[in-house]
Amino acid sequence: MSSATLQDDPSVESFFNVAETETLALFEHLSFKFLEEFDVFAPAQTGRTREHKPPELMRGFLHCYYKDIYGIRPVERELQNTVVWLSYGFDRPPSRDAVDRFLTGLEHVVDEVFDRLVEQAAVRGLLDLTYCIDSTDVRAMPADQDASKCYDPTDDEYYYGYGCTIVSTGQKIPIAAEFTESKQAPEEMAMRVTRDALAVAKPIWMVGDSAYDTPDWHDHLLTAGVVPVAPYNARNTDDPKDIEYRVEDRIEQHSKDVQLKQSTLDETYNRRTGVERTNESVKDCGLGRTHARGRVHARAQVFLALCLRLVVAITNYERGDNPGSTIITV
Repeated sequence: MSSATLQDDPSVESFFNVAETETLALFEHLSFKFLEEFDVFAPAQTGRTREHKPPELMRGFLHCYYKDIYGIRPVERELQNTVVWLSYGFDRPPSRDAVDRFLTGLEHVVDEVFDRLVEQAAVRGLLDLTYCIDSTDVRAMPADQDASKCYDPTDDEYYYGYGCTIVSTGQKIPIAAEFTESKQAPEEMAMRVTRDALAVAKPIWMVGDSAYDTPDWHDHLLTAGVVPVAPYNARNTDDPKDIEYRVEDRIEQHSKDVQLKQSTLDETYNRRTGVERTNESVKDCGLGRTHARGRVHARAQVFLALCLRLVVAITNYERGDNPGSTIITV
């Protein structure tokens, strides 16, 4: 194509209009080259190289999720847009097979990709000293035969889908998560996500609602040097204690020197709204309703939504988090 033809091409003007806006800014400060380290993205044994590299496909998927575009065919259609595939570093638009093959590989390592992005948030100092844990619903399509009828005790309603348990901190930063069969996750899942969160960095406080009023969860955190703050659930016993938070009893049993004021515990527990805001933000990034069939595909979409939330938070931090440069406000 000659320079004269380029000047007359309307797509060129569109390309330069979009180059400084929208989702391109999400990738100014982050590299996804680490994806090439994963075996699932290695060249085929026949020696054939991949048509498109994992970093550019990852950027393409995150762009689509930001635009509320989900599923192999819709993503492939979006990436056929000349402005989009040129903007995100493709030599040519990816085929449906290329998009499908990348997502299939990503499903095996998407939680590790999420962990890498959590590390990036931690390096930038985006984590604070209070962690909050909570579970949220993940709605599924009726055609998803792996999903099931689940109960949401918060809204006292049933829904069809899955669940996700998230630990968050700072400005709506998810740092540990696990995909679950329903919103009401078993205690062992809560313990696993808690351990994953502490492996990132150790906070002072870990806050949860009354669903986390279990001795094992409290003792694990106290042993790690973290103060658990969850309301005491008197329904768990026939002989209820005169306490507001389980930690009061644990401290009384195990330490004579430590004291915590009721006002301090109340103030700390009020920070739990942070994880609710995180859940809503991640839902806006694609976690709210999966557009995939099957547990494996649904889990990948959930973790991609978590990755997008981290990318947005890191971008806002790098760009100064001011109204003139913020990418997303959720």
